[in-house]
Amino acid sequence: MTALRTRPRTSTRTRTGTLLACALLSALAGCSTPAEKGGAEALATKEAAARPAAEGKKAAPAVPAVPAGLAGMPPLLDAKDVYAADRPNQLSPLVRNYPSRVYVPNTNSNTVSVIDPKTYKVIETIPVGEQPQHVVPSWDMKTLWVNNDRGNTLTPIDPVTGRAGKTVDVHDPYNLYFTPNGKYAIVMASLDRELVFRDAHTMNREKTVPVSCYGVNHADFSADGRYFIVSCEFSGELLKVDTEKMKVVGQQRLPFQGAMPQDVKISPDGKTFYIADMMANGMWVLDGDKFTTPKLLPTGKGCHGLYVSRDSKEMYVSNRGEGSISIFDFPKNRLTKKWHLPNGGSPDMGGVSADGKVLWLSGRYNAEVYAIDTTTGKELARIPVGEGPHGLAVYPQPGRYSLGHTGIFR
Repeated sequence: MTALRTRPRTSTRTRTGTLLACALLSALAGCSTPAEKGGAEALATKEAAARPAAEGKKAAPAVPAVPAGLAGMPPLLDAKDVYAADRPNQLSPLVRNYPSRVYVPNTNSNTVSVIDPKTYKVIETIPVGEQPQHVVPSWDMKTLWVNNDRGNTLTPIDPVTGRAGKTVDVHDPYNLYFTPNGKYAIVMASLDRELVFRDAHTMNREKTVPVSCYGVNHADFSADGRYFIVSCEFSGELLKVDTEKMKVVGQQRLPFQGAMPQDVKISPDGKTFYIADMMANGMWVLDGDKFTTPKLLPTGKGCHGLYVSRDSKEMYVSNRGEGSISIFDFPKNRLTKKWHLPNGGSPDMGGVSADGKVLWLSGRYNAEVYAIDTTTGKELARIPVGEGPHGLAVYPQPGRYSLGHTGIFR
């Protein structure tokens, strides 16, 4: 919620043979480039299925085609699980030697508290711009971007040294995402009512997409990366955006008076989107492809943040208004548990530790951070930080690249 913000070249034969060999080896391990992979595998599969069986032999079953993804997007490791690259301690060689830290943006203190997760102690406080809202890992995972919303800047932090670099001018950066091919950063300009596509490295503005809803804030991408769903908290609406065309292709108002949608997360199988709603006190369950009217699943008062477990079996749902965390079981398709923080609290945004054993959440209205055991739900630590802690990032995390927010990895 933004209540804390104070301002409103080969021959055809050769190429076909190569593609066929790739598709028959594996639907996931290809020889084509990411941009042509989906179409290449589909073509090879079609040809293999159409080819008659040798005399006296039974035809081999066709290899299922992997749907074509966004041009340039690294293919999923597992077509059945978008989070297959996020297994416990499966760190990319790039980040393997980064020190493990929890970066907490304190919206009202204009600082970032840095916590050592081993000691549960704040080891450094970094001054940043005005109203830092989220700490966002870059697509290439080399930089952490602090979104200084009212300061109209981004502050880069080097995750190797922990040092802040020179700020970059970006207007109204409430939240930040990256296209799955790493080409663009997408600024959620909440109060400007814009989705701003910027160069993922220089942050130069490439295209501005005005929106008619109010309060764009969170998002997640489809399994193939071709579209993403955006929540608009102040007008209680959802957007569907074509990633490649950079165009809004769907818009709907949620069927709840006063709805305030927040975090967005896709299911492991890529079929469903979940949208937290702090006023409806639950999650909206949406078919992203069809973009039909979603159904509400009550979780608790002030439903706010959504985080998938390292085994892709559960999702942790923070209920900020009642100091609890609901557990949603993906295979069972239902809520199975609820953990209550002792002495209450305001669990907001966060992430899961690299080993999957600890859930970290900011205490938005209590100037504290919670460390919670993901097996038992026990509170391991309650750590004092600055005022208005919001979108904290646990870093590094498993995965090959970041889609933004506090750490959505594929």
